[in-house]
Parts: sequence; structure tokens; C-alpha cells
Amino acid sequence: MIRTAALAGTAAICFAFGMGAAQAQDAAIKFEHVMNIGSEGTGEGQFKYVEDFAFSKEGRLLATDAAHAWVQAFDKTTGKFIGRFGGKGDNDGNLDKPEGIAVDPDGNIFIADYNTGYIKKYDASHKWLLTFSEYGSEKGQNIKSEFMDIRDGKLYMPEAGNHRVDVFDLNGKFLFDFGGQGSEPGKMNNPESAKFASNGSLYVADLKNDRIQVFDATGKFLSTWGKTGTGPGEFKSPAGIGVDKDDNVYVTEIGNDRVQVFDKTGKFITMWGKKGAGNGEFGNLHGLIVDRATGLVYVADTANNRVQVFRPVGPIKVTLN
Repeated sequence: MIRTAALAGTAAICFAFGMGAAQAQDAAIKFEHVMNIGSEGTGEGQFKYVEDFAFSKEGRLLATDAAHAWVQAFDKTTGKFIGRFGGKGDNDGNLDKPEGIAVDPDGNIFIADYNTGYIKKYDASHKWLLTFSEYGSEKGQNIKSEFMDIRDGKLYMPEAGNHRVDVFDLNGKFLFDFGGQGSEPGKMNNPESAKFASNGSLYVADLKNDRIQVFDATGKFLSTWGKTGTGPGEFKSPAGIGVDKDDNVYVTEIGNDRVQVFDKTGKFITMWGKKGAGNGEFGNLHGLIVDRATGLVYVADTANNRVQVFRPVGPIKVTLN
């Protein structure tokens, strides 16, 4: 279930990129592979289509698996399987294709069920509490729900089918939405992920527009960065977003099989990864989460049916003009 990296002499995955004269003194930023969690299969702790993550109130890593319809819990330090809930079925607590996941301050767990349009709420012991929203395009409905987040008592859920972000209170009441299909600033085309930084900025992975957009908590557009390409700061289908303790923004790309790191203003810092099945190699990347206490980075390596875990070696910083 846990496949720990065999690192010769603690070999690190290290990537340094030229960032201009003003940044020439920056040290190389390293992300060292720590372990892999999971493998392909139907058993406990195994995956078929791992999607996104959240941390439980107890600090466990929660991972959604769209194909098996499980939400699985792991020890975030060792990768040991702890338990799972959901699964296929017709009962209130069952799921069909769970993708987005978020945890509120009380430990309640919210799951976005991609196929049905349902958002299901469970308590910290995984007991089903509530189902709200449904499949459709009207206000409060959704199509193709994706990777979501919670802030100040509100759930922010991007939906790829309606090209918008829906906002609910934590009892399931629809509050408002923002976005809409398009390529101009503030519009979206298949938004895949919406995650908050500590300052209240909401980062949205605008997958088919190959960019990151930034909004405030009211849905007001603030800024954007990125364009289609393979170079630093360019994207091919950005998907997962994670934010570290310094509000650096980590973005996975389905098309480029890599993780890019930016500061909170969108300034490129570093990137790592390539297509493959080895440690530090990826296929069909989806969600990502950063443990703000430890700096560990958990990446949904979906095609390889595993979660890859990395740790930063050395400071993550940007030298400004």
C-alpha cells in the first residue's frame, strides 16, 4: 500500500530555472520525493482514479477516488491506510463519483459528487448528515462539480459544466455564483479547482483557458496569469491547486505532467515533473494539497493510481527587483 522511495544517499528531485538578472542569486529550489501512497486496485488504500484532497480535523489525509466512489483516509506522515467511507450504493451516505472535498472548522466533510450533482455533508466520524444541490444549470444546481474549498462559513465549488463557481452556506443554502463561460477576465472555461490563500484570495484553475484567475471572497475578479504553452508560467490544462503557509501557489497540469509553483502574485518560482511512472514522474495529474505545518506536498498522480508526496529542501523564496 505504501511504496517508499529508494533514494540513494537522499537524492533529491531538484529543478532550478533561470529567472532573470534580478533573481540570479536565488538558490536552486528542491523538492525531494518522500513516498508514494496507494497502488492500482480495489482494496483498502488502493486507487483507480484519485482526484483531490483535504485534511481532516484530526490531521488525516482524505482522498477522493472517482472510479471506486470511496473517500479514503490515510496517516499523512506514514501513508498508512486508516479507513474509508462512501462507496457505490443507493443509501444517503453512498457516492457515485466523488471529486471535490473540503472540511469545515468543526470537522464536517463536504463531498462534491460529479455525476449526480449532489453535495454531501458528513460529520468527522464519516456519518452522513445532509445532501444538497443537484444536477442542472439553474441557480444552486451544478454540472460537473470539481475541487472546492471552505472559508468564513461558505463553501466555494467550481463546476466545469456551467463554467462558474457556486457558493453555499454550510447548511446547504445557495448564496451566489460568479464566472460564466468565456475567455475574458473573470469568465471561465471548465474551472477545475478553487482554493483559498490565507489572505482571502481565491485561486481558480481555469482549465480550458490555460490560466489561473484570482478572485476575492465576494467573487470580484482581481487578477490572472498564464497562457497556453510548455514554458515556465505557461499551462496546458491546469487542474489542482494547493497553497502553502507563505501563500505560494502550487498548480498541477494535466497536459504538461508537472507541478509549477508561484508566489501569491503569480510570479513563477519553480516547477518539477515529467510524464512517466517513476518517482517524480506523473500521468494525468489532478488535485494537490500542501500541509502548511510541515510543507509536505501531496499530488494526485491519477494515471499511476497513487499519491506522490514531496518535501521542500531549502527555502522557497523570490528575489524581487
